[in-house]
Amino acid sequence: MPNPILGGGGFHHLCLKTQDWDRTMAFYRETLGFTVKIAWRSAPERAVMLDTGDGNYLEVFEDLKFTPSREGMLIHFALRTTRLDAVTERVRAFGAKITVEPKDAIIRTTNNAGEVPIRIFFCEGPSGEVIEFFQNTLT
Repeated sequence: MPNPILGGGGFHHLCLKTQDWDRTMAFYRETLGFTVKIAWRSAPERAVMLDTGDGNYLEVFEDLKFTPSREGMLIHFALRTTRLDAVTERVRAFGAKITVEPKDAIIRTTNNAGEVPIRIFFCEGPSGEVIEFFQNTLT
């Protein structure tokens, strides 16, 4: 359902910086299947908007001087999947660090929406970003 305030709304993109352009592109494009929607600028300051598969985007900026912080405003970003276990194996084969192995959990809601069963795993992306992979049928 469209957001009545934003006029459609919803997630458009998250942005990250990377020092390792090639590894970042390999992870998101080859391992996870994202496609380039638009790209701009050139090395060593390239930028790209990657389509995650449904018109939601991950924006990546190349920044050779960037030092990722383990503290910050972005805790993690979550990618929706219907193939969590297969994605886990692709991420593992890429060599990304799995920080939380695949597991089932229940979100016990406080807004009378009932219990929401989910299956998740977390990994660390090539630039230190924390990624949650989220599978469920209710959200």
